[in-house]
Amino acid sequence: MSRNPTVKFVNKWSRKTHRWGAVAIALPIAAVIGSGILLQLKKDVAWIQPPTARGAAGGDPDNGMTVSMRDILDAAMTVPEAGFTGWGDIDRLDVRPDKGVAKVRGKNRWEVQVDTATGEVVQVAYRRSDLIESIHDGSWFHAAAKLWVFLPSGVVLFILWLTGVYLWALPIWARRAGRRRRAGA
Repeated sequence: MSRNPTVKFVNKWSRKTHRWGAVAIALPIAAVIGSGILLQLKKDVAWIQPPTARGAAGGDPDNGMTVSMRDILDAAMTVPEAGFTGWGDIDRLDVRPDKGVAKVRGKNRWEVQVDTATGEVVQVAYRRSDLIESIHDGSWFHAAAKLWVFLPSGVVLFILWLTGVYLWALPIWARRAGRRRRAGA
């Protein structure tokens, strides 16, 4: 009994697509997987992302922010490692009223946490999670890499998943069809 030519074509196409697709996206997907594993651990590993400290008014947002934005910047500029000289060096400010702290994140990836009640620096650390996120989405390599390498790699990975499921299910379907043929004969 000869096989259906369409089924034969789909089987051959699935195997080739699976094989060559995997080779084509090996490096970008390795970067996505490796950085994704690290990002899963960012709240658990201080080396990746510094834990959020507690300020003097932590836990009481109504009793919290008694310092001004300027006071927060002035406190952050006292940290030599961070090297902040003004607002131009700051990437973002992340205020956590429930913890009583403001995280001053620099463009150089240093993070200075300032108590929003006292204006004192409570923690200083280098923040790697933003770098890891940029590797994860491909923007660290080049602006165009995100759309022209990592996005197509994601599409190919989805196709690999589809062909992998098909190739995994194929023997199961064949065994069932064989049992039906034998039972009907």
